[in-house]
Amino acid sequence: MSYLWQEFNIKTFSAETLVFRDGLFCEDLSDYKSVEFGKDTINILKTPKIPIHIIYIGEITGNIDININILAKNTKVIMTTKITNKKPAFFNIFVKNTGKNSLFDCQIIAQNYKNLEINIKGQHLCENTGIFVKTRVLAHKNTNTILNGFAKIDKKQNLCDSDISFSVMADESAKITMKPCQFIQSVPKNAIHSASLYKSNDNQVNYLRGAGLSGDEVKNILQEAFLSEQ
Repeated sequence: MSYLWQEFNIKTFSAETLVFRDGLFCEDLSDYKSVEFGKDTINILKTPKIPIHIIYIGEITGNIDININILAKNTKVIMTTKITNKKPAFFNIFVKNTGKNSLFDCQIIAQNYKNLEINIKGQHLCENTGIFVKTRVLAHKNTNTILNGFAKIDKKQNLCDSDISFSVMADESAKITMKPCQFIQSVPKNAIHSASLYKSNDNQVNYLRGAGLSGDEVKNILQEAFLSEQ
């Protein structure tokens, strides 16, 4: 899958893979053994020998649901998402982690050219589970972006790790709504949620303009730096 690196800057590694492109599942690019995959649902039934990597790339439109159920213990699930939308789109990820010592680690990078709503829901249904979802959105001119995040740690599920965060770089004409929240009923190891707006500072702009770059070139460089920031 070297082309994924070249075209989408996706870091690939030894893993069981499920690949989606433009909202469609790519059977020929996927290689998985520990996963039961059905319409909109990914069930991880047994502990894999290597991590599971869910790759979701390309242009989306309409309503998209992804339900991820981690049922096996000692499982690492990584999800890499790089999406754009030119029509209204709803992107929804629902994670249930019932596998002790299991981790779900997701990074979403999105460029919104119209109206985009991203909904994240993570449920810790076993102790010592981790759910990390970091979302980074570049909101272009005259767009509307809504980001909702909800993390729940059930009773008697101690020492869970939870982090749902949003970061947005937006055109001045863009409308942004961010709502991260948590419902915690046990003692967590960590429970974090955040929402931030990124804005370039004068020093950055002046330095790049001083190097002879035009206004559009400066804007493009700053946007690329924001999207690629880890």
